[in-house]
Amino acid sequence: MFAFSLAVFLLIITPGPGVLSTAGVGAAYGWRPGLFYVAGLCAGTNLVSLAVISGLAAIILAQPLVRTILLFASAGYLGYLALRIALAGAKIAFIQTSAPGFMAGVMLQFINPKAYAVNTTLFTSFAFYPDSFAVETGLKLLIMNTIWLPLHLLWLYAGVRLNALNLTARIQRIINLVMAACLLAVVVLSIWSVLAIRVKDSIAPVIHIPARNGAGRPKTPLMLHRHALGREQTI
Repeated sequence: MFAFSLAVFLLIITPGPGVLSTAGVGAAYGWRPGLFYVAGLCAGTNLVSLAVISGLAAIILAQPLVRTILLFASAGYLGYLALRIALAGAKIAFIQTSAPGFMAGVMLQFINPKAYAVNTTLFTSFAFYPDSFAVETGLKLLIMNTIWLPLHLLWLYAGVRLNALNLTARIQRIINLVMAACLLAVVVLSIWSVLAIRVKDSIAPVIHIPARNGAGRPKTPLMLHRHALGREQTI
């Protein structure tokens, strides 16, 4: 769960259409319009999360290969985004918004590729509660929103205060490199999480439990837990 929380923090705090536009709205329009815009981004993010969960859950649970492909596809996009940030110029460019508001925030998330890449990465890896997909998904949504809102409010505050600062080109360049490094760290964390789970599953002991007909059949620890829940006969 700690690895998941850290990944959420690093993914959200790095520059993307959502956070950069939040800072841009704060810099151009102030707190009040910015708060409506952040509320729209929050609603849009949760809608994207539900779309990813409902559309991929059955396939991911049934096909481990699909889960791996989705992980590396999203990690590849995040790596590409990190490269673009690292190679960008010294200027930190904000996405311009002409009519910031609740619906503007919602619509941005629907067309934001980072939102889909981030949600796919987070919901197809970092499996910290494999016994119940529903419980794990609910906990992930709770953790994401708990981290997401304060960080976006901080970006909004940074946008409001940015015009009062006089950043040098060197400092702006360092910011770009740090954000790129954070994205690469998330890629490594997500891949490591999946590999660690697979290694753990591959070395899990196989236990034989008598079935109803007296014949033995192999049981993994996860299946033993399901026995305890009463889904199958226990010893």
